[in-house]
Amino acid sequence: MSACVPTRVNDPNRTERTHPPHSPPPAGPRRFRIAGADVSASIAVFLIALPLSLGIALATGAPLQAGLVAAAVGGLVAGRLGGSPLQVSGPAAGLTVVTADLIQRYGWRTTCAITVLAGLAQLGLGCLRVARGALAVSPAIVHGMLAGIGVTIAVAQLHIVLGGTPQSSVPDNLRALPAQLAHMRPEAVSVSVLTLALLLLWPRLPGRAGRLLRTVPAALVAVAGATSAAALAGLRLPKVDLPSWSNHALAGLPEGPVLGLVAAVLTTTLVCSVQSLLGAVAVDKLVAGRPGLSPRVGRSNLDRELLGQGAANIVSGSLGGLPIAGVAVRSSANVHAGAVSRNSTMLHGVLVVIATLLMVPILELIPLASLAALVMAVGIQMVSLNHIRTVTRHREVWVYAVTTLGVVSLGVLEGVALGIATAVGVALHRLTRTRITHEEREGAHHVHVRGQLTFLAVPRLSRALHLVPHGADTVVELDGSFMDHAAYETLQDWQKTHTAQGGTVEITGRHSGTRISEPQTSGDCRCRPWTPWRNHQCDGPRSVPPAEKNAVGPDRPAPDPTGTAGASGHELARGISAFQRNTAPLVRSELARLAREGQRPSQLFLTCADSRLVTSMITSSGPGDLFVVRNVGNLVPRPGEESGDDSVAAAIEYAVDVLQVRSITVCGHSGCGAMQALLSSEPGGARSPLKRWLRHGLPSLERMADDSLPRGGLAGRSPEDAVEQLCLTNVVQQLEHLRAHDSVARAIEEGGLELHGMYFHVGEAEAYLLTETDTGGVFDRVRESDLTA
Repeated sequence: MSACVPTRVNDPNRTERTHPPHSPPPAGPRRFRIAGADVSASIAVFLIALPLSLGIALATGAPLQAGLVAAAVGGLVAGRLGGSPLQVSGPAAGLTVVTADLIQRYGWRTTCAITVLAGLAQLGLGCLRVARGALAVSPAIVHGMLAGIGVTIAVAQLHIVLGGTPQSSVPDNLRALPAQLAHMRPEAVSVSVLTLALLLLWPRLPGRAGRLLRTVPAALVAVAGATSAAALAGLRLPKVDLPSWSNHALAGLPEGPVLGLVAAVLTTTLVCSVQSLLGAVAVDKLVAGRPGLSPRVGRSNLDRELLGQGAANIVSGSLGGLPIAGVAVRSSANVHAGAVSRNSTMLHGVLVVIATLLMVPILELIPLASLAALVMAVGIQMVSLNHIRTVTRHREVWVYAVTTLGVVSLGVLEGVALGIATAVGVALHRLTRTRITHEEREGAHHVHVRGQLTFLAVPRLSRALHLVPHGADTVVELDGSFMDHAAYETLQDWQKTHTAQGGTVEITGRHSGTRISEPQTSGDCRCRPWTPWRNHQCDGPRSVPPAEKNAVGPDRPAPDPTGTAGASGHELARGISAFQRNTAPLVRSELARLAREGQRPSQLFLTCADSRLVTSMITSSGPGDLFVVRNVGNLVPRPGEESGDDSVAAAIEYAVDVLQVRSITVCGHSGCGAMQALLSSEPGGARSPLKRWLRHGLPSLERMADDSLPRGGLAGRSPEDAVEQLCLTNVVQQLEHLRAHDSVARAIEEGGLELHGMYFHVGEAEAYLLTETDTGGVFDRVRESDLTA
């Protein structure tokens, strides 16, 4: 993004300059350079990808070279064109069952053609920009699909671990397992057990030496150790057989029934796309956990990722490679190894090509039993206990179980279809099953609604409410997360009628015991917590625009015609009372936790004392999230100045050294009175406390007047006036003051602290974030699409 350049005034007497004064000469052509972090990360990913690619090819029954082709194409093509820079693509365990079934039904050449067609379908979906639609699939279905695939892989590879040959399906493999156990080959079992032992124990090596050794991937250590042991012991076992590249089978014209081929293409497209898109979202979460990396890498563009995956599948299928998808194991290794750009993914593909051409004699020493044990371990890990606990907690265990059993017994597409049907059935069941009861306890009538309150439950709700006598005290307990308009209207109409007849109504949530709604009475302010924020100063006199005079509703009480509603001066007491009644029950448990554990905010937020800046509202933060420092003009005095006020410096030191915040944000805003005072100030005059404080903003005035210094500007439009220009420039200047503080400079140097600039336009309710460049800063509008693309 280009920097903000000061506006030049057209002057006929002024000589035009090609470059601003003191600017360096134009730079030459940029040379391509790869960061050292990307090089080391690519090596780590390559060492994981090499044995896994061979193992997955073995598990599918494809030529072993096909796994290496897919790994190289996934790194080079998907890595270059994809929308997730740090996601590593290649042959994935989640595609093993699909590919194995295709090879058995149609043969290898037709399977390659299906891969090409699936890639074309992915390109079409990417052009239609429907990538986010894949994320609408229930996580229980996705986890169930992966679990079913994992079970299928593990059961099939168990036969190779025992020295035999797997069957075509899980039921056949289970029926053949007793005979396989009776005729197992001890040498194959010993190699497999050694592989699994190294795979399990290597990440748990203790001590300093263990930390150094753990930098070598466990998968590589397991396969290399088992291969070395088998060679030293002279074991005669089936080994990797890489045929000559001259005999490598490429894609051919698809042969088979049209409907079967269409179903195969759809299945491959679905599994590849969903796994890749979910993997991209998971990589975004990993990147967000690395301080300083998220702004540099950015969030994944899912539509572009789908296009990149489609292009990679077209190339891989054409060259005789396996289908390609984003791979979670390699992607997480890439992020954890310190990768900073897509160069690491591409370089890993180059390393796979080099290994494929130069390391064939070494690769052919690997026993197939060792690769089978490695892939079996991957399959077992796909059945995640954490996922099972999650779906159980969300009451979706039936969806998970049906999907898993469907994939295991019928196939991937059939299992996913069963999972979708089960998820729809569960949703309808929850929507229609609503229990409504009425009872009298301690002189009050309790109407308890358990489940979702929709129009289907309105007759039962109406019957229960009419059981309440006129003028009785009533508590309506809603134990559900949804209420449609018909149920809301029924409940509100009955509430108004019941209160008009002298009764009382309290609507609460059953578990929390907190009040959800209150009866509306004229003259009282009912400012409810956790609802969209609106003008809540409804107790005091205010001017009402003509368009609002008749806009009276649950969130906008009737205006006071006398204008004396707040004349009593008890606004503070009323606000505290409303907090104790409405909000305190909702936050009491969280505040009790913070009281026990102490504050651990993630960032220091330094902003103006202006009453219109509600920091928790514009940052969507809650108790304990922000350490907020407010002063007139959001100023940061430079260290060493005789200001007579060290409160800001003390707060900065406390936040950085004691609270160990990870970021500091300086936030300016439109219409800042301090900046207006700076612009209108005159030299000399009485040195009031306000003027003495505002002198810390004089460097911002000097920066705005000096064209040789960088100053802030808005992207997309010019500042409205000199006040807005000074507000923007002041943020840039105060960030420089911030860097001069010892604690801040030290934390930045250690990589544990980030500085951010922010500008909030009050009238537009729009936030802008500062993007710094070599020559200044541009404030960009924050859009939801930027955060989710």
